[in-house]
Amino acid sequence: MNFKEEILKSIQTMIDNSIGNYKVDRTYKSVIKRTTAKDYIIIDRTGNERTVKCCIPGIVLRVGQSVWVKEPMGDLKGIHICGVA
Repeated sequence: MNFKEEILKSIQTMIDNSIGNYKVDRTYKSVIKRTTAKDYIIIDRTGNERTVKCCIPGIVLRVGQSVWVKEPMGDLKGIHICGVA
């Protein structure tokens, strides 16, 4: 057993685990799939449909329009449209 390789693998595993649990804001591009009276239905980064609000005042978005979506601190309940692409 090569101890140097085992130590490096252990360090890499610890780094991967800590990065996987790191919570940050994620901003990504999405498309509006449908609209409702107050909300928009978009496709999130995992491919699921999400009902979200738009934080841009006075703007009306259309179906098929590209938008920027922000997911604050990995919280899917706080996801919102923050820009037009």
